[in-house]
Amino acid sequence: MDADHHHYKWWALSCTSLGMLLATINSGTLIIALPDLERHLHTSLLELVWVILVYMIASTVLVLSAGRLSDQFGRKKAYILGFLVFAAASLGAGFSSSGTELILWRVAQGVGGAFLFANSAAIVTDAFPREELGVAMGTNTMVAAVGLVIGPVLGGALVDISWHWVFWFNVPFGLLGSFWALSVLRELSGRSSETAFDAAGTLTFLIGLTGLVYGISRGGVEGWGTLAIGALVVAAVFLPLFVLIESRHRQPMLDLTIFRSRLFSLASGAAFLNGLARFALMFVFVFYFQGVQGDTPVMAGLKLAPLAIGMLIASPLAGIYADRKGSRALASIGMLVTALGLGLMTILQRDTSYWFPALFQLIVGIGSGMFNSPNTAAMMGTVAPHRRGIASGARVLVQNTGAVLSIAFVMAVVTASVPKQTLYNVFSGLGARISTAQLAPFLANLHLALWCLCGVSVLGAIVAFSRPKHVSPAAAEPELVPESEPVAA
Repeated sequence: MDADHHHYKWWALSCTSLGMLLATINSGTLIIALPDLERHLHTSLLELVWVILVYMIASTVLVLSAGRLSDQFGRKKAYILGFLVFAAASLGAGFSSSGTELILWRVAQGVGGAFLFANSAAIVTDAFPREELGVAMGTNTMVAAVGLVIGPVLGGALVDISWHWVFWFNVPFGLLGSFWALSVLRELSGRSSETAFDAAGTLTFLIGLTGLVYGISRGGVEGWGTLAIGALVVAAVFLPLFVLIESRHRQPMLDLTIFRSRLFSLASGAAFLNGLARFALMFVFVFYFQGVQGDTPVMAGLKLAPLAIGMLIASPLAGIYADRKGSRALASIGMLVTALGLGLMTILQRDTSYWFPALFQLIVGIGSGMFNSPNTAAMMGTVAPHRRGIASGARVLVQNTGAVLSIAFVMAVVTASVPKQTLYNVFSGLGARISTAQLAPFLANLHLALWCLCGVSVLGAIVAFSRPKHVSPAAAEPELVPESEPVAA
């Protein structure tokens, strides 16, 4: 279909939705399989955490470079490349014989994921008019929620066959996505003239973020020894150095001028806090259901469904409302709803009836759906067409950085002062071997972590409400538009 056809936007949305579905199904299937991976690959607890974290770090660090390359060489080519790399890395991951080998394949998956993440929102923004952008983003978020519903249940079923299929299942999905992108997508935006690669910025951010996450996670799991403190010192040196390099580089990895828009910068801050407050939740509940309540992988996957169902219900409705009425208040209320759900979760105990965690997950899912699509639409609507790859990459960077730190922080809190054998049984899904008294320190730490995430979500609501209510329509200008020409977001 030609790019100027009035139905093209929906075909483009179907392609980005397929990418979102692949990413979220993969996330859900892998998380539900973590206890099995620990038993079959004989990983340490720290290695198990890093199977998740290393993918997120790789995709987060590379997403800006992927966005810049997409602006230079075309988003369609980059999106197809993302599917193919993800599929190839998934095939290799299924043949892993150790935790270290699996971590390396997860890095390769992160490279493919970076190209998918960097281009999804940009492709949608290119295809849809501004007044329909909230609906489009809401649809993408809704599809992601469907993936989150399917992923854990599918993961439980695949684990019953073999943990290898948790990865191999991605291969046909990735090949289908690449074929669909090749058939459907058209290049709509002009090519950026910027061609330099910011190696110094990419390297300093990689070292700084890895040091920060490694220091937090190792300190919580293994104790605050020399390696943990040293990693935090490295982060304290390299992350400020990254900002300094980006502020002086002629063509930086992260173009800091994009944050001159108060709307974009505050919406980015809210996205970071949303990732920090919410992302570790599914990770935590997998071990709560399998390691504390003793459920099977399939049953644990089913019990995670309300979190995604809440997003599935709220996301499209929030997108429609944001297109008509604006997005600031809705995004802020969404963060408060999320905070409410997180706070209520602190009453959960080993023998708590499932109706309570189901209800609380639903509340958090609704809050997340209310926040995500309006906030993303507001951010992307401020940016000139030829810079949407950079903007989309920056959006994913801040959100994924929050998500990475969310898991590292929660792991540091929930494992503190808990006996190693208890932790092993919890994270291996062997809840039947643990007495209620032995679980008490773990549950107390879990409640503390949830209160911290609740506070982060309240802070996110304040940040979201602090941003401007309106943005300018002149997104076609070569730079971000001054905030003195308001139009409804």
